[in-house]
Amino acid sequence: MEFDRDLQSVQEIRCLVRGAREAQEAYAGFTQEQVDRIVQRVAQACEGAAERLAKLAAEETGFGVWQDKVLKNLLGSRMTYESIRDLRTVGVLREDQERRVWEIAVPVGVIAALIPSTNPTSTVMYKSLISLKAGNAIVISPHPGAKNCILETFRVVRDAAREAGAPAGLVQCVTIPSQEGTGALLRHPDVGLILATGGEAMVRAAYSSGNPALGVGPGNGPSFIEKTADIPAAVGRIFDSKTFDNGTICASEQSVVTEACIREQVEAELTRQGGYFLSEEESGRVGRLLLRANGTMSPKVVGRAAGEIAAMAGVSVPEGTRVLLSRQTTVGRDNPYAREKLCPVLAFYVEAGWEDACARCIQILRNEGAGHTMTIHSQDESVIREFALRKPVSRLLVNTAGALGGVGATTGLPPALTLGCGAVGGSASSDNIGPMNLLNIRRVAWGLRELGDLREPAPAPRNAGPCAPRPGQVSREEIEAIARAVVARLTEGR
Repeated sequence: MEFDRDLQSVQEIRCLVRGAREAQEAYAGFTQEQVDRIVQRVAQACEGAAERLAKLAAEETGFGVWQDKVLKNLLGSRMTYESIRDLRTVGVLREDQERRVWEIAVPVGVIAALIPSTNPTSTVMYKSLISLKAGNAIVISPHPGAKNCILETFRVVRDAAREAGAPAGLVQCVTIPSQEGTGALLRHPDVGLILATGGEAMVRAAYSSGNPALGVGPGNGPSFIEKTADIPAAVGRIFDSKTFDNGTICASEQSVVTEACIREQVEAELTRQGGYFLSEEESGRVGRLLLRANGTMSPKVVGRAAGEIAAMAGVSVPEGTRVLLSRQTTVGRDNPYAREKLCPVLAFYVEAGWEDACARCIQILRNEGAGHTMTIHSQDESVIREFALRKPVSRLLVNTAGALGGVGATTGLPPALTLGCGAVGGSASSDNIGPMNLLNIRRVAWGLRELGDLREPAPAPRNAGPCAPRPGQVSREEIEAIARAVVARLTEGR
């Protein structure tokens, strides 16, 4: 007898969520020490499997560079663990003796974790660690294009958690991914929170599910090279970022914006470090590859090297080309170069000065990617400050690589593979998402005043009669004295 795949997927979801909820109810009674032991063991297991899982991800998806995926796996395991290790997430978090308020950690319950194909193994590691640290269960929903490597990463997490004493069922993973199943997971009443990382349509579905959700919208970050920048260093960082795992991190740069006064220097440096400027005709060919007819990014180019993309478009580029660049003067939804490109392709804009460059960056972000990330390369703190005050982003990264800076690898930001985009980006948070975003806070507050204290009239100020003068006002007595003095002077003159 043949069963409908969608029905199987939905039924699996129901069973997984039920098991996760039961396990979390038991886990909620664990001490901070027990939770920390489980989190530590999971992090160690993931770190130990970083290379093996990176190779699996590259082989299955065809995206990116496995050596770079190793680093992403280490960010999702060791670096994430080190950043959350000392957080208190169980029981009483804070006692304010002066205000007589306690704050108590309350897990949200079951986390529905949607996993993208671009960062599959590292995202499973990261979301599992922050969920477990916050006292939650997790149900992992894999992208169908990365199902096998995600399932293998899940097994590493599950087995390590069990060995450290976690209840059976605390970490679950969908084995029959489908659109119907994903929808059932998002809408399930026992899901406490959705962590959505992936395509724009999926994130919108998470937000409209009826359950609380934290999602990442598209990234489309411009990178501004200002006239005081160290140009070779700026170009090096941009290219390191854009070629890291072939541009599959959504915080990576999508456009280079610079000033007319340094245009020649910037163009020369971009070329020297392996950039190839496409002609107008070549830009058209590559551009037609970037977007599908429905206006969404083509999966054919995601995570592919610059040379591969050029060959697909029938464009001949020099050996050693790292990044394809297209000179642009317009921004719009129909311009593929003004959109998110998860591959080593960059738009190149030249503006008269930093004010015009600032306006152009805002235009790019409002076209796509508002609330996410952008970078600036400059030594002028006044310009950096102006960008910080004006840009509709949650992360403005200064003199660093966008991809690695946004996820906290090269900056002081918390390591994270879910980057909140704030209200401007349609997100409930602008944080690099961590365990504290996966907790509710219960507040215990002592009474400090009684009702009678609230009703007690405030003490009246001195001279507070009905005719008391306001500051700067002459009193009645003073007016009468002035009048008497005037009358007396007039009388003397008769």
